[in-house]
Amino acid sequence: MKYPNYRILLLSLLAVPLSLLLWGCSESKADPKAEAPPPVQVEKEGASGLVEIDHPEQFPLYTAVSREGTSELNATGVVSPDVTRTVPVISMATGRVVEIRARLGDKVTKGQVLMRVQSADIASAYSDYRKAVADEKLASVQYERAKLLYDKGAMSLNDFQTAEDVDHKAKVDVETTAEHLRLLGSSSLDQPTGIVDIPAPTSGVITDQQVTNASGVQGLSAPVNPFTISDLTHVWIICDVYENNLPQVHLNEYADIHLNAYPDKVLKGHITNIAPILDPTIRTAKVRLELSNPGFLRLGMFVTATFHGLTQEQHAVVPAAAILHLHDRQWVYVAAGDKKFRREEVVAGGMLPGQMQEITSGLKPGAQVVGNALVFQSTVER
Repeated sequence: MKYPNYRILLLSLLAVPLSLLLWGCSESKADPKAEAPPPVQVEKEGASGLVEIDHPEQFPLYTAVSREGTSELNATGVVSPDVTRTVPVISMATGRVVEIRARLGDKVTKGQVLMRVQSADIASAYSDYRKAVADEKLASVQYERAKLLYDKGAMSLNDFQTAEDVDHKAKVDVETTAEHLRLLGSSSLDQPTGIVDIPAPTSGVITDQQVTNASGVQGLSAPVNPFTISDLTHVWIICDVYENNLPQVHLNEYADIHLNAYPDKVLKGHITNIAPILDPTIRTAKVRLELSNPGFLRLGMFVTATFHGLTQEQHAVVPAAAILHLHDRQWVYVAAGDKKFRREEVVAGGMLPGQMQEITSGLKPGAQVVGNALVFQSTVER
């Protein structure tokens, strides 16, 4: 009678852990997210750029005033030489450079010797010249003899004309060979030295040098010229203007030239050419401005050219500190009411007296903007 009781007790003890195990599995399947962390709530700034602060009284507002002006377009440009005032230095003689008397960047005057070249062309040309002189002497003697015989009736007219023609051609050969020597640069027709002086064809600044001591000179067949001289009293400004902005650029108008190195100086450039072909990669046209060089413009300088429209417009004027320069763009914070401000993109114009700056687009006169945009931006980011 006792054996069944022990059997029932053993089965009861085995059922308890099994039930606990089944209960745990069913519990975990019933609520798999019971122990997961709550989702993070992220507040995103609206597309309108609207921000809200607790104490707006800390940021004084400024009402944008109105100023009459024309539409403006800013474009970057590079100072380039005037190609009509750029002259290559050419050596007619081939040979080896034995002396260089000028270097890149030097100012030179017309006729100044830039380099000396030892050339075998001089010897060859001098040989031709001496032969032509000898032939001319013989032809001259034969012509005088033929004239005397013809006058006495001892020579036919045909033979006399032949002797006269030979004498004339001999004189032409002397003049031609002598001119060849002069073109090569020989300073003497009596005893050429074989050294040719290469002078500067014009006055200016040496803007390119492709020759050194002991280097070879290939004459007119050279792929590059030994020197290039540019007259920098007049220069070009080459600007890139996007095709959408081309209607704001007009031939024969003037643009303001601003330089980073001289912010207090504004130059005037004359628009003389708008390229008829666009760059297919960046969709810009080359615009050429011409101006006199006051002395401080250097080739390769970056400048900003401001093109002015033809119609008068009303532009807003705000303190320069109210403009936030961020990611190569300009912004202002405009009051939107009830502790709210909206960040709006603008296009800043030129500086005005009293640390004021013109807004060419993006803001209308009468709008209230934060007077110090940089401090306001720092507060918003915190």
